[in-house]
Amino acid sequence: MIGEKLLHGGDYNPEQWLESQDILEEDIRLMKQAHINCVTLGVFSWSMLEPEEGAYDFQWLKDIIDRLYREGICVILATPSGAMPHWLSQKYPEVMQVHADGKRNLPGKRHNFCYTSPVMREKIRQLDEKLSECFGSHPAVVLWHISNEFGGNFGDSSCHCELCQKEFREWLKKRYGTLDALNHAWWNRFWSHVYTDWDQIHSPMPHGEALSHGLNLDWKRFVTERMMDFCSHEIQAVRTHSSLPVTANFMDFFKGLDYGKFQECLNLVSWDSYPFWHSSRDQVPEAVRAAANHSLMRSLKKQPFLLMESTPSCVNWKAHNPLKRPGMHMLSSMQAVAHGSDSVQYFQWRKSRGAFEKFHGAVLDHKNGADTRTYREVSEVGERLERLTNAVEGSVNRPRAAIVFDWENWWALEDSAGPRLEWDYVGEILKHYQVFWEAGVEVDFVHMGQELDGYALVLAPLNYLYRQGYAEKVRQYTAKGGIYVTTYFSGIVDDTDLCFLRHHPLEDVLGIVQEEIDAPGEEYENSISYQGTEYPVGGIREVIHPKEDTKVLAVYKEDFYAGMPVVTAHPYKEGTAWYLAAEMDLKFLRQWYKELCVQAELYNALGAELPYGVTVTQRQGGEDPVFVMNFSEKPVILMPQGEWEDVDTKERIFDRFTLEAYSCRVLKKK
Repeated sequence: MIGEKLLHGGDYNPEQWLESQDILEEDIRLMKQAHINCVTLGVFSWSMLEPEEGAYDFQWLKDIIDRLYREGICVILATPSGAMPHWLSQKYPEVMQVHADGKRNLPGKRHNFCYTSPVMREKIRQLDEKLSECFGSHPAVVLWHISNEFGGNFGDSSCHCELCQKEFREWLKKRYGTLDALNHAWWNRFWSHVYTDWDQIHSPMPHGEALSHGLNLDWKRFVTERMMDFCSHEIQAVRTHSSLPVTANFMDFFKGLDYGKFQECLNLVSWDSYPFWHSSRDQVPEAVRAAANHSLMRSLKKQPFLLMESTPSCVNWKAHNPLKRPGMHMLSSMQAVAHGSDSVQYFQWRKSRGAFEKFHGAVLDHKNGADTRTYREVSEVGERLERLTNAVEGSVNRPRAAIVFDWENWWALEDSAGPRLEWDYVGEILKHYQVFWEAGVEVDFVHMGQELDGYALVLAPLNYLYRQGYAEKVRQYTAKGGIYVTTYFSGIVDDTDLCFLRHHPLEDVLGIVQEEIDAPGEEYENSISYQGTEYPVGGIREVIHPKEDTKVLAVYKEDFYAGMPVVTAHPYKEGTAWYLAAEMDLKFLRQWYKELCVQAELYNALGAELPYGVTVTQRQGGEDPVFVMNFSEKPVILMPQGEWEDVDTKERIFDRFTLEAYSCRVLKKK
């Protein structure tokens, strides 16, 4: 934890109200009443901090920070590179991004700058160093917030200007060494696209080369490393007069950047969570996605993270934007803490009076002050976080199951032209994750560069691309007794997107031989029988052959491959490798993983059967708190094993307790 407390607060933008002293006074008073103990300042403040080139005005910020400190409210101080002032783009138009179509952006929006631009880098360095000098040792400031939602530019997050093209070519030279090596890795003899000069290489563009999968994959890798380099440039600047930790706020399953790599330059991970609550009457799909995102952020460093932004009421950027129903704000806030967050923070404290986000939810609206349902619910969250601080201090989730989720695999899979043109990698990952969420069995996410040791069960759905060394990592994990599960269309290409030849890289572990993969239309129905129940088969069906010692547990019932394996298990030294050769639905996955969890001795912390919409998660360390959450509209009765105590009410629980609709109870074992 930062400052040995759970943080409660969010983005505060007092520069919008400097002419309204009464509003600033009211802000401080209402923050105290709402149990706000931390605010983020400066995210979009460049034009106020440097109204003219080289002319800095920090006094208003210093006054605010000093006042907050006197009231016991700490500050996360942001660097303001997320949005440029107009004087910068007017004087130096070359700092603005160039789109894939070759057109340079006009001023406006966010992250509309070239991450390579020497001018941009120098201007933000000068400002960041000034901020560091002025506030780097201020007792109120506890964390540096580097920029804002890197890559969040309402579209393509990369810049295609000539400076970036040059850097891309230099990056490729370091990666491949020679053009011969690059041409082989990208298979450029196909369509006669062999490069004979480095200057012939260009980023993927709609009016140029965009069908070279090796090029597309390497460009995405380059974009991540370029933005990491820019982020590191800012970190170096704020560190000139400060040793405070740094973070950068990530986003929901953001495809544009490889967070598995990006987190390496940060001390802690934070992210902005905006689930689409109440888009339907069934909240489970959104609860699953939100939980998976929280788990992903925690897994990046296997340590607590920060919920940097959320909304206490609604967002403003979907086709329709429902309010959180009573109870949902508390429940969704507790969900973040349950999965490892040491904070609940909002965008933003007070609604903007104008511009794009004036109707985005905030703690305070345009009218009514504290006399709103939203403000009262935020205050209740603040009170509860204070009560929970001791229970969660020093704790984090330590799952014994993991799902392989890898950005490079995501990029390559969804760029592949066949056996279908549209893949939904995240959707498939969430389908497998949901089964464990429903059972209350916690899951980490690991990318292919991370270790697998310590997990009893590892799942790798749609693991199309294998990074170098990954197959050997799986081989060693399984040999030591691990249970490894993977699916159709896995182990197809290497990390340059070239198809493996002759055999699957894990053929000896999986005990199967891949032959064909079928993607028929809906009229070609098929099914399997598993444990006495029939389940439909989806639209991707792999034809495989089992090795001699492979156990076949289910086969296709129809078509020319009737009788061929769909579900197999293969012993490998001390462990077992499972293979799923076809796309299957949730009903089958629930049954299948239920059995695998028994084999891996994975159970929820309550030892209880959980009805639909209810889940359980535990933070280990401290008092080992168990969070029991009900995302359904109806109360339920649960029967846990053992004796428990409610952390909030001190109620003793022996054999059963009631969990109200849209509620969370925090328990500890007696």
